[in-house]
Amino acid sequence: MANIREIRERTESIKQILKITNAMYLISSSKLKKARKSLDATAPYFEKLQTTIESILEHTPHTRQFYFDRRKGISDDKRKKGYIVITADKGLCGSYNHNILRYTENKLAESADLDNCYLFIMGHVGRMYFQNRMKNKKTAYVDGEFLYTTQNPTLYRAREIAELVLKKFQDRELDEVYLIYTEMINQNRFEPKTVQLLPFSRRHFGKSADGTMKKLPKASFVPSPEEVMAYLIPNYAKGIIYGAMVEAFCCEQQARMTAMDSATNSAKDMIKDLSLMYNRARQASITQEITEIVSGADSIQE
Repeated sequence: MANIREIRERTESIKQILKITNAMYLISSSKLKKARKSLDATAPYFEKLQTTIESILEHTPHTRQFYFDRRKGISDDKRKKGYIVITADKGLCGSYNHNILRYTENKLAESADLDNCYLFIMGHVGRMYFQNRMKNKKTAYVDGEFLYTTQNPTLYRAREIAELVLKKFQDRELDEVYLIYTEMINQNRFEPKTVQLLPFSRRHFGKSADGTMKKLPKASFVPSPEEVMAYLIPNYAKGIIYGAMVEAFCCEQQARMTAMDSATNSAKDMIKDLSLMYNRARQASITQEITEIVSGADSIQE
């Protein structure tokens, strides 16, 4: 059995860890509330924007807008695919990072040619993971200049990312762009999700189950439907990326809250066990001291 001093030192150490885990739980809770508030404040604008684009598409049965160009002449094994992957900047959030990284690897395994896959990683954990893992392998290219943090998502950051991938699509450096992030099903369940960002199609905006849209009388637009869409689509892409960033950030904070709450409870249980060990060791020490005193007194009397 450990002595009293060792048990006391270990108990104090665990109490310090308990303070840290409890503080991290409170910080994550505060960040989660702030992120949800920001998303709720901006959601009406992007919902109205989606409704506007849907209305335009309903009145224009055909559009030659380049963001809708599916490039059917390029075979699947030759298509250049870009993946925007949202991970965390740090750990201590349970299996959050592990799940999104494993999901991304499975998506890459489905590609016909990994040489035509490009990764745009948000978050330090995912960036370091793929850079180290793919260093000596023939696989997807990790963009080293795509350095974005996932902490405190902002519309400005989402606009920069949207402009980057839209330009690469317009310059034919990418033929398809996918967004991989973690979706919050409920407070205790998160699942990785893939959303095709480019090229856009009408099913992005269809409200019916099969993604089809109503066909309304053709309307005239000034200067043209393509010019109107060229203005609206970048803003809509920014909204999709921003929504994914905020939802992934909320999932990260919720996962960290769960992990820190579990760690705090485990620390409390350990402190209880150590308290019992301390009391037993103290009782044994007292008993030993009494025994030594009695034995000494008996030897003096003899």
